[in-house]
Amino acid sequence: MKKNNWKKVALGLAASSALLLAACGGGGDKSTDNGDKGTKTLTVAVDASYAEYLNKIIPAFEEENNVDVKVSEVDMFGNLESLPLDGPAGIAPDVMVAPFDRVGNLGQQGHLAEVTLPDDGRYDATDEQQVTINGKIYGSPFVIETLVLYYNKDLIDAAPATFADLETLAKDERFAFESEKGKNTAFLANWVDFYSTYGLLAGYGGYVFGENGTNPSDIGLGTPESIEGIKYATKWYQETWPQGMLDTTSAGSFIDTQFTSGKAAAVISGPWSAASYKEAGVNYGVSTIPTLPNGENYQPFAGGKAWVISNYAKDKELAAKWLDYVTNAENQQTLYEMVNEIPANQQTRATVAAGTDELATAVINQYSSAQPMPNIPEMAEVWTGAANLMFDAASGNKSAEQSAEDAVKVISENIEQKY
Repeated sequence: MKKNNWKKVALGLAASSALLLAACGGGGDKSTDNGDKGTKTLTVAVDASYAEYLNKIIPAFEEENNVDVKVSEVDMFGNLESLPLDGPAGIAPDVMVAPFDRVGNLGQQGHLAEVTLPDDGRYDATDEQQVTINGKIYGSPFVIETLVLYYNKDLIDAAPATFADLETLAKDERFAFESEKGKNTAFLANWVDFYSTYGLLAGYGGYVFGENGTNPSDIGLGTPESIEGIKYATKWYQETWPQGMLDTTSAGSFIDTQFTSGKAAAVISGPWSAASYKEAGVNYGVSTIPTLPNGENYQPFAGGKAWVISNYAKDKELAAKWLDYVTNAENQQTLYEMVNEIPANQQTRATVAAGTDELATAVINQYSSAQPMPNIPEMAEVWTGAANLMFDAASGNKSAEQSAEDAVKVISENIEQKY
């Protein structure tokens, strides 16, 4: 999930509990007889955007398993925040959707049940890593997302293939920023936001935590490789981009405005931007992010969501059947067709990638070089510690080396104090 969305908690604990009480008929054993000859009940909580999709696929599952599936439309983040209280109280849903970065923490805290992923080729090692912590699996990958490159087809003929191409594009006077002499908006990326800048640092060889994101005592944001990436980004800020790109609160909006108004030819963003770009009438194309100056791929965070089982569910075996069912190739294809999100199922992913949807193909192709976000609790300290990592260097307040060193120090000290 996009970083800024993780802080969203739309429902308070009490409000969410009340909502789920109403949805679940006041709690109790949700897997016992509901008055229809022993038919069981499975409660499923999702954002409203998935309700129509679920209603389409539910009947076959109900018939096959002699179960009554009840769908509760609730905010995903509010539901997850409420689980530690609602679960023991008996009013939490049996299964729900969670961002990859929340799965590990909730599982480690004992709120999610362990699951066994099907051995049918629907997931690869990266998919499994997204829902694993301390060797235990706590979810079934559902959808994937990552950053990609959007480009305006009315302004450039094809997607730039390398950052050298972007550097050349940034010399095009068509994209000169009128109010700041010598500045150019041909290509823009929100690198003052750590979520967006990580792909650059990782492409140069930097990393968050060692041992595939599991060792918080090894922080790799201050390595020589990471610093090289910071220095490269700093050149863009100091030599090419307008001052608005340094505003940590509004840079994202600045980028969107430049792109939708035809003043930027290419921008890095995620699938969530497609709707607004389309609404603005931009004739855009989508591709993987260009190759970095060192010849390596841009390596953004690999995000997405998983289906998870509440550890308080009465019938975990039935819940596990739902996870296997909702993530099979057929139902993942239906998800893509109805919701237009990218399926995690590898077989469905291959089918989608072979189609004509540029956004879906770009996300799938970029995802192959993306890195799973560390899902250990210590990751929370990275967002705080690295918040000004790029700003401090790009603004000239600190050298790239000092900025990286200070960020690592803050992250390390916070981890030591809290964990």
